[in-house]
Amino acid sequence: MPGPSEKKSSFLPSLAALAAITAYLIAILGAEKQTTIIGLFSLGVVIVLIASLLKLMKPIALSFADHESGFGLWGIVALLLVAGIFRADHFVLLLVVTVMLYVVATFGLNIQFGYAGMVNFAGASFFGIGAYTSAVLNTHDAVPHLAVLLAGGVMAALIGAVLLPPILRTRGHYSAVVTIAFALLFRSFLEVNDVLGGPQGMQVPPMKIFGWSFNDNIKIAGFEMSFYMNYFVLSLLLLIATFILVRRLERSWIGLNLDALRLDETAASCFGLNVARWKTTAFLLGNFLIGVAGALYGMVGGFVAPNNYTFADSLILVSILLLGGAGNPWGVMVATAIVVIVPEKLQAIQEYRFLLYAAMVMLVLLFRPEGLLPRPVRRYF
Repeated sequence: MPGPSEKKSSFLPSLAALAAITAYLIAILGAEKQTTIIGLFSLGVVIVLIASLLKLMKPIALSFADHESGFGLWGIVALLLVAGIFRADHFVLLLVVTVMLYVVATFGLNIQFGYAGMVNFAGASFFGIGAYTSAVLNTHDAVPHLAVLLAGGVMAALIGAVLLPPILRTRGHYSAVVTIAFALLFRSFLEVNDVLGGPQGMQVPPMKIFGWSFNDNIKIAGFEMSFYMNYFVLSLLLLIATFILVRRLERSWIGLNLDALRLDETAASCFGLNVARWKTTAFLLGNFLIGVAGALYGMVGGFVAPNNYTFADSLILVSILLLGGAGNPWGVMVATAIVVIVPEKLQAIQEYRFLLYAAMVMLVLLFRPEGLLPRPVRRYF
């Protein structure tokens, strides 16, 4: 918090950076030729490297730190601008919705890993629990579909509670092994369960609110928009609510307790911190957010199958968190956009995307272990 003689930096550097990022994102999403896409990606890397060498990142970082709320509001405007430009493009809107829902899911992992230090390698499994919950409940018209989203989160938290006894009795990589075992068992359970469609999966009816089907295109004043615009608006509202929750949690006394737990569990216990209580809180809350995102994603895709929620998919979520910077929600958003958009636009590397994720994680751990956007020093005010 600035002192009496300190002045806040100007908002212009961060606003200019946001405008440049928005224009670059629009160019990437609108490009179709592979040579153009490769050129744009290469240009982006070169610009970031040059800006780092010229030390242009520091004034942007200072401006962002002093005007984070304003940056967030303009970020929402930028997303609305992107959606408006591609309002009739099904693919682009689906890609943007996927990024936003993955961000919400990774926020759940961020609470567990970034704040409390609890490694969860079953993120995709809890994402799948939410999706399968929406698949089952959406077949009954009596259940409000907005309530289905909450039900997906509650179901993910309840099933995750089954893992709490072994997790509370273990630490570090032993605790991680428990979540890995659950991820493998979850996929096997889905494949042999005929009630849930078995290996073929099952369809998910579209979301309906007050009789309006989200799978119907929107027509306003002669303009026709993709039906994915419905999911875009709902996903954006979910993203905003989740971001506010995560930031409030981080800056509260709850976040302070979770930080103490992550830094030194033994010392925190010696000072009277209830380790079991805060581990339970972080694990259940994180899984709830992942389940809510999964429930909406199931409706967006219209289909769920065991192959969509494998251990490899859980590693993608973990790689997003490590790439962006554990504990920093802004870093999570940047990393999710990179991990989701790059393979989708570069069709040539689709089959090698897991190799790309592994390479990115190794490079980050070697040269920037704190992530692309490290978590800043805690703010109390």
